[in-house]
Amino acid sequence: MTKQTVDPALLYAALDAARQERGNSSWRTLAKEIGVSPSLLSRIANGQKPDADGFTTLVTWLNMPAETFVRGVGEPTEPPALMAELAILLRARTDLTQQDAEYLETIFAAALRQTRASG
Repeated sequence: MTKQTVDPALLYAALDAARQERGNSSWRTLAKEIGVSPSLLSRIANGQKPDADGFTTLVTWLNMPAETFVRGVGEPTEPPALMAELAILLRARTDLTQQDAEYLETIFAAALRQTRASG
């Protein structure tokens, strides 16, 4: 079995998205909300892996499975299909109706098609 490790870039991206969604302008404010030290978030931003307790606290706060942020060392990683991943996330949201989730999927799919066509 290949050695597994936390991908700090993925973790940072998820934290940044959550920070922006909540309207937190400061990483220090986010750290306080989560219950971790600001230096932990700074280390992750600089590509360092969190300690086990910090990682557990962060993924619990994000309400995401730890496996989302784990990759095999030395293995090229193929991310899941973007639309499949988005559909799962949107449909898991309790603050969206099914109709809202489908509407957002349509918007994301159109934006993705446009991005791929222009790139």
